Amino acid sequence: MRLSELAAQIGVAFEGEDREILGIGTLKSATPQELSFLDNPRYADELAKTKAAAVLVSPKFASQVPKGTVALVDDEPYLKLAYASRLFAPEPMKQEGKEPIFGKECRIGEGVRFGKNVVIAERVTIMPGSYIGDDVKIGSDTLIYPNVTIYHGCRIGERCIIHAGTVVGSDGFGFAHTKEGSHVKLFQLGNVVIEDDVEIGANCAIDRGAIASTIIRKGAIIDNLVHIAHNCDIGEYSVLTGQVGLSGSTKLGRNVVMGGQSGTAGHLEIGPFATIAARGGVTKSIEGGKVYAGFPIMEHKKWLKLNALLMRMLNSAISNKSKEKR
Repeated sequence: MRLSELAAQIGVAFEGEDREILGIGTLKSATPQELSFLDNPRYADELAKTKAAAVLVSPKFASQVPKGTVALVDDEPYLKLAYASRLFAPEPMKQEGKEPIFGKECRIGEGVRFGKNVVIAERVTIMPGSYIGDDVKIGSDTLIYPNVTIYHGCRIGERCIIHAGTVVGSDGFGFAHTKEGSHVKLFQLGNVVIEDDVEIGANCAIDRGAIASTIIRKGAIIDNLVHIAHNCDIGEYSVLTGQVGLSGSTKLGRNVVMGGQSGTAGHLEIGPFATIAARGGVTKSIEGGKVYAGFPIMEHKKWLKLNALLMRMLNSAISNKSKEKR
């Protein structure tokens, strides 16, 4: 739609060159036909380099919008982005499109349902009860167990295994909030990209990106009951064990290992070859090549020393109390 029309629909003042808007992109990825936004000051450096047609920004950052990009200035840019996302959200189930295309030697179980424009490569096995949504592509020799759901637009690589009950591409947890406290859904416009040789356990939830992609890179192994939020980037050959939870926009380097029930806050990076012990809570970006534990996270050796010190203090307190009673 025209930028002027879009601005009117979301309640933002518009001044400048009118142009056609085809979608929404990040500051880094947006094209001259897309709308972008800046809400988190962490990404302010990307504003000056954006090629977006227009950017939703607060008054604080309006002066940093580059020449050739229209500044849509508002006190609540994230809220206005949520309103705009509704305008570009795809229909949940296409009524028109091509029937699925299957490569040679595919095996499709009973009750499997397909959306429109699905492309399945050679020797793919999809077991009973699964659903493959519109515009999904699945690479050769991939095995999908029963009752797996793959939402629209997702990409699955070659030789992947996805176990029963897993959902790929469900909406990320994205909501803006009005001053009165109402929640406004940010429609999730991205997808999930799973590269080659990835194995995903049972009953996992991998959310689609809000605007770009959630990416599971080559050779990653994901255990049962893992949640990966929108816009996460899981490095090659990483290992996530049971009940790991990653908040949005977490980035893992290659060969990261996360123990059971460990988790992260959002918008942080874990360096390559880092290990997070079970129930570790990552609240800030950390270097690779080290072993971490505890909450808040710290190097494992420090965590051991801290617990030894606490135990000595506890034993000392108990001993003193016992002496007082005597």
